Amino acid sequence: MSEMKKALIACRTGMGSSMMLKIKVDQIVRKNNFPLEVEHGTLDDVKGFRGDLIITMTDVADDLKGQAPNVIGVDNLMDKNEIETKLKEFFDQ
Repeated sequence: MSEMKKALIACRTGMGSSMMLKIKVDQIVRKNNFPLEVEHGTLDDVKGFRGDLIITMTDVADDLKGQAPNVIGVDNLMDKNEIETKLKEFFDQ
C-alpha cells in the first residue's frame, strides 16, 4: 500500500466522543491494514497538526473545512461500516 499517513481524531473537548472514535478507527485500521498512524486530541490541536487527515464528528468537520487538507466527518461514531467506508474513500483518492 502507500506510505504511512497521519490522522488526528479530534472533538471539541478531546474527551469521550473522540476517544470512542479513536478506538473504532484503530480497529478498522488494523482490520484493513491501512497505513495510518492515529493521534487523539482536541480542536485546539488541529492548528498545529501536520498530518494528512482529521477525523471528527460531522458537525465539527463542517467547521474545519479549509483548515486541513482532508477532513472526514462521522455521523455515528458507533457505526464501524460508516467509518470504514470513509477511510477506504480517503485511501482510494
